[in-house]
Formats: sequence, structure tokens, C-alpha cells
Amino acid sequence: MFDVLIKNGLFFDGTGAPGAIRHIGIRDGKVAAISSTPLDETACPQVIDASQRWVTPGFVDMHTHYDAELVAAPALKESIRHGVTTVMIGSCSISMVLSGAEDCSDLFTRVESVPREHVLPLLKERKTWSSAREYAAFLDQHPLGPNICSFLGHSDLRVAVLGLARSVDASYKPGEAELQRMEQLLEEALDEGLLGLSSMTNPWDKLDGDRERSKSLPSVYAPWREYARLNKVLRRRQRIHQGAPNLVTKLNVLAFLWDSMGLWLRKPLKTTLITLMDVKADPWLAPMLGPLTRWVNRLTRADFRWQTLPVPFETYADGMEFVVFEEFPAGEAALHLVSHDLRSELFRDPQYRRRFREDVDKRFGPRVWHRDFDDAWIVACPDQSVVGKSVGELARQRNQHPGDLFLDLLVEHGPQLRWRTVLANHRPEVVKKLVAEPSTLIGFADSGAHIRNMAFYNFALRLLKLVRDAGLSGKPVMPIEKAVWRLTGELGQWFGVDAGVLAVGKRADLVVLDPQRLDDSLGQYHEAPMEAFGGLQRMVNRGSAVDCVLINGCVAFADEQFADDLGKTRGFGQFLRAG
Repeated sequence: MFDVLIKNGLFFDGTGAPGAIRHIGIRDGKVAAISSTPLDETACPQVIDASQRWVTPGFVDMHTHYDAELVAAPALKESIRHGVTTVMIGSCSISMVLSGAEDCSDLFTRVESVPREHVLPLLKERKTWSSAREYAAFLDQHPLGPNICSFLGHSDLRVAVLGLARSVDASYKPGEAELQRMEQLLEEALDEGLLGLSSMTNPWDKLDGDRERSKSLPSVYAPWREYARLNKVLRRRQRIHQGAPNLVTKLNVLAFLWDSMGLWLRKPLKTTLITLMDVKADPWLAPMLGPLTRWVNRLTRADFRWQTLPVPFETYADGMEFVVFEEFPAGEAALHLVSHDLRSELFRDPQYRRRFREDVDKRFGPRVWHRDFDDAWIVACPDQSVVGKSVGELARQRNQHPGDLFLDLLVEHGPQLRWRTVLANHRPEVVKKLVAEPSTLIGFADSGAHIRNMAFYNFALRLLKLVRDAGLSGKPVMPIEKAVWRLTGELGQWFGVDAGVLAVGKRADLVVLDPQRLDDSLGQYHEAPMEAFGGLQRMVNRGSAVDCVLINGCVAFADEQFADDLGKTRGFGQFLRAG
């Protein structure tokens, strides 16, 4: 009767309904039966006993940068092993839909900290599409691991219409014909089922390559009237604008919020921005902004959501290879240089060192990095005497300014100096409020990006751990069924894709997990080679509570092993069209 049968599990359907012991029968990739009594196991080739386990819909990762990796290694195993069965790409204005290979590489690699020497050759060899229709056809035939949804990136769109040079020329304003062409290409992307438009207005995100190196992403240069034209298309089509505010002024949050409002007879525009976290540099912001956004949504019929994470935002860096250094002029000047030798020469310059100290000591102004070298812990270095100590501690011991000591270490060791810090979500009580806040969506894992800087691939499991631990302590954050809904059904419904809910007739994307293994191992540090990029080491998560993952009714991961044909043949993930 069934291809796969899962019995005796505590079943959550992704709608927010309480869990109950159920038996699930799967046939032809779909859920064929959900029963409170045992199902007939006769002739079923695979029976999974989920006693003392939770059975949930596959998790949705709404903010990833897998755009390049899925071309070379479409299994995307690092997400599947943690129960993610649907990922969304094309984030932060950087899709790989319309522009040429070199343009896409220059948009992507520096911002997302994925080496250009891996991405550019891959795209030159394999990128055969230049339209939304061709990209959708590519995804339809590609042997996907998880399901894929995609935004059209605004930077990608601008480059396709204006060319790279004009798209980053602050003095150039698109003419009417060019704006109409952008609208047309956006319409075509929506016709093919893309989620909507992703944009970027934060000027710290910079281009790679040698043509327009260190210019901000093209989306940053767009006048708001261009955004308004594209938002009008999105509102009419009831699709989504994913964006990032200008972190220098923060004022254009109001423009995003205004366009989201459903005032008078105007429909609301679904808008999601990165990111609402408890940033160390601005500890007052997160506790205020969540409730304020919720109030505005209710009063104005806006449909505005912040993206948030349920974990401490702990980050690592190899030397100065980290996007937070783009925040201030001295860091930007260093990252403009490609080689260690050129950077070392700069770091020795007395005038540069003075500017770097001034930028570090500056206590006011826009920032994400707190610039507190007492919270910059050295985790690896050829000089073992400094490992385990903070840069601030070493500076006091040597009677140096911490900025000078940091530059000295970079001159001596370059990217072999590995250090960590916590940028945000350092207060557990604030994190609990953020994940329960109705104006947030759970995500912003940045999966596939910043491969040496951070790893939040198992964010969904860590939310379940947070909620389970809080309940056991007698101070509940939310019921488990609501936490599952926040990771599955809420995201599928809000983004308008067929994901996140288990019901008879639905595609069988599901996870069997052991709640007893939702433990501290989920937050431990690990590295592993990337299959897509020649064994390049990246940060990963390895503590896992997941017993098995099914995608489209096929077992993709079980007992810490991946299916042999995952990422090699069709039959697992699909390109999920919105609308």
C-alpha cells in the first residue's frame, strides 16, 4: 500500500495544531494517509519506527546564498542533514538569473565571502541561462537535493538592463525605457514563479573583481522612484520584497515600511528586511523595534516582517576577511587590497594605523561590529602563546592600543590569525522575545555564504531546543507546535509556496528527530570540506537531532548517511513556484 511508512511518532502537521501520535503512509512522493491507528505494513519496503521521536514538516530556510553552490553540488547536504527541505536563494539583491558569469561572480563573492577563484570558473563553465524562463528550466531539470525557491535580485536586474558600469554610477539615473525594461523582466520572473524581488540599500556590501572593485552593490545606487516602480509590480502580483536597510542612516526603513502599508484602498506589500537581532553595538534597538513594528502592522495593515535568528550571532574571521570591516573607512581600504603583502604594507603605514585606531575608538555612528577587542578571542594562530586570549587582553599586557596590536598580528600572521566574537543575540531573554515576536520570521541563516565566518545551518533545531528547554524550566516561550509552525507552515504560507504543511495529498517533505538530542552539541564548532569547491574548508554544524529526512517521499538522509543518488538524479527536491 505504501512506499514508506512512519509509525508511532509524535506528529506535528505545521499548522500550529498540537502534536499527537500518528502513523503516516507515503505513496508516490505524497502523504497518502495520516492515522491515529496503525497502518497496514504489508509489502511496504521501508517502515520507520518513530517511537519517542517528533515527526514534523521539513524546515524552510528562507535566507540563503546557495546560488553558486547548487550549480556544482545541488544536494546541499549541509542543510538537509539538519532537516531543511526547502531553501530560498537570490537574497540581498544577488541572484544569478539574468546577468553574465563575470557580473554574477563580482556581485556575489566579496559580499558573501565565497572565494572568487572557485565561483567565477564554475559560472563561466556552467551558466547557460540569461532569462528567468531559462533559469526556471535549469532548476526544473537539475538534480536538486532540497526544494528551491528564488528571488530575482535587484542588483542582477540592474546589471542586466544598465550594464555593470552604469549600474554603479551614482550620477546615472535610469531613463523611462530602462525602468520599463526592469518592470518587464520582473514581470517575466514572477510569471516563472520567482518569489519576488530582493534588494540591498546598505552601502557596506561591495563588488569583487577588478572592473568596479569596491563599489557598492548596484541596488544601493537605485533612486527610490525605481524601487517604487518595482514595488508597484510586486503589490499588484501579491509577491514579496526582501530588502536590507541602509545601516548608515537607518531612515529608509520608513520608506520600506510605508510601501508595505495597506492604506486606503491599497493592498499591503509583503516586505521582509534583514535583520532584527539584539546587536551589542545597539542594545536598545531590538527590544523596541519588534513591538513598534507589530503596532504599525496592525494600525496600517502593513505586512512587514523582520528576519531573526534564535541563536547567539557568533562569528569567526581569518585575519581581516570579514564583511564587518567594510563598515569603516580604514577597514574598507584594507579589503580593497587583494594580497596579504599589499595589506601588510598598508598596516605598517603610521597614518593608516592612526586612522584604524580612530575608527576602532569611535563610539558613535552606524555599526554592526561593536569593535570591542576584549570580545575578539584568538582561536588559532602559528604563535600558540596568543591562542585562547583576547586581543584586548594581549594589548594591555604589551602596553599597546588594541588596534595597533591587531594590525601587528595581521602583519605577522595574516589570515592564519583566526578569531571569534559575538556580534548579537548575546542576551537570552531578548532572543526569546524576538523569536516569539509576531513581526519576525525565523531565518537569516545566510546558509552557503560567509563560509569561514559563521554557521547557522541548524537554526531550526536550535529554535526547537530553545523552546523545549524553556518549557522544561517552567518559563515557556511558546508551545512546541507553534515553534514547528514558525519554522514550516508560517513560512510556506507567508512566501506563497507549497511547503511547510503535512496533510493527505501534500508532498512528503518531512523530518524525524529525537528531542532528547536537542542538546548543547548543536552549538559546537566544526569544519568540513565543501563538495562544490574542491574541498575548501567551511564552518558547519555537526551536532544533530535528526534521524531521517524525506524529500518528495524519498529518504534523503538517515542514520547520518545521505542517499547515494542525492544530488545526482531527479526525484528529491523541486523548483517550487510562488503564486
